[in-house]
Amino acid sequence: MTYRALPSGLASTLVFSASGAVLVLEIVALRLVGPYVGVTLQVSSSVIGISLAAIAYGTWLGGRLADRFDPRLLLTPALVLGAIGTAVTLPLVRYGGEVLRGGAAPAVLLLAALAVFPPAFLLSTINPMVVKLQLGDLDRTGSVVGRLSSIGTLGAITATLATGFVLVAAMPTSWIVLTLAGLLAVGGIALHLWLRRPTLPGQPRTRATLVTLGLVGAGLGVVGPNPCDVETAYHCARVQADPAVPGGRLLILNSAHHSYVDLRDPRHLEFAYVQWIAAVADSLPAGAIDALHLGGGGFTLPGYLRATRPGSRQQVVELDGGLVALDKRKLGLVTGPDLRVRVGDARVGLAAQPSASYDLVVGDAFGYLVVPWHLATREMAQDIARVLRPGGVYAQNVIDYPPDRFIRAELATVASVFPYVALIAPPDALSRAAGSNFVIVASHSPLPDLRSRLASVSPPPSVREGAEWARGARVLTDDYAPVDQLLSR
Repeated sequence: MTYRALPSGLASTLVFSASGAVLVLEIVALRLVGPYVGVTLQVSSSVIGISLAAIAYGTWLGGRLADRFDPRLLLTPALVLGAIGTAVTLPLVRYGGEVLRGGAAPAVLLLAALAVFPPAFLLSTINPMVVKLQLGDLDRTGSVVGRLSSIGTLGAITATLATGFVLVAAMPTSWIVLTLAGLLAVGGIALHLWLRRPTLPGQPRTRATLVTLGLVGAGLGVVGPNPCDVETAYHCARVQADPAVPGGRLLILNSAHHSYVDLRDPRHLEFAYVQWIAAVADSLPAGAIDALHLGGGGFTLPGYLRATRPGSRQQVVELDGGLVALDKRKLGLVTGPDLRVRVGDARVGLAAQPSASYDLVVGDAFGYLVVPWHLATREMAQDIARVLRPGGVYAQNVIDYPPDRFIRAELATVASVFPYVALIAPPDALSRAAGSNFVIVASHSPLPDLRSRLASVSPPPSVREGAEWARGARVLTDDYAPVDQLLSR
């Protein structure tokens, strides 16, 4: 059966837009699920895999339907239903995310499916329908399919770049989703009017039901629970006041308790691992020091050093400029000649530092609860060794879970570069059942007596000198650093 083809420009626009919309949804889905299940390799893999499944099944169904019905009658319903599916994504994720919080694999997969599968599945039915309409001449099948496929790919590329470089920085995630839903709905209505056929599904009652469903979905998305005070380019961020401490503020990034700042007393350190790193800093010779912080977070430790070692010069490399702005607004961050901030990747920022220029380097950069893999390799440790002065100290914060495969590998990695290392660990490091922080301490010179420095911390942590605990662990390199897999529980 032969159907009347669409104008070439309209066909190209539909394919370009549908493919682009699916990629916008895929990228935004990573940000929607992050506050509930984190931003890890498993989460990214789940969103990508679910998106590809939606595209595969949607394309298959679209092709089957195009062979049985006039595709011109199906395009508007596909767009309108895709708009509704996009609109209901927000309430599905925000209400479902409250139930599925955590990093368990089933929860991650289910939440990823709620975030992206319905609209991506519906929108993916459009391309084979358009292709079917344009195949009026079998002698041109190859060129038609090739052209539309390339246009769809260009739409996906354009949407990927526009979302990553522009939309996420310019708009909250919820508004990206709702704007996309609105554009898809407008496109469906415009196509309906252009075709001048009753291509919206069914009778007026059916159409009214669909419109109501879309509006209700959008409304629930707007009023649904939002875990963010601020959406930066990298984080869902929230600052929570501590009712027990008048100046206490807790910084929550993607549902993780990331930093604690006391606006009235920068010497007050709430988290144990921050107290451990502060003790390492206190072990350096008295007086002002030069410190490099790889990762800023709430700027708790820079504030502590500013209070305890006046005259020190500190450089912080923080990837998220929006987080720095939030710190200035709500966490009392004041920058100046003694505390400078470079917005950018920690490894790139480290490479730009002069050799032998710092007395203290603190590694405290995380993607959710994971040290980014490129900050955990031997090559990274070698560059840290380069910028440390003789007698300087490196302190690295690491989170791991039993059976502690990552912390052992990271300790072995740092020990492959520095001759003197120690590990500060929870007192129940070997018997605990949950995840916890560790601090690796390394230097070119013999380390100070950390046990006496940490004796005042409650409860006193375990201090293991040397890398014996990491015996047999594989050193991580730029060529091999399966950080997420080592962290898997």
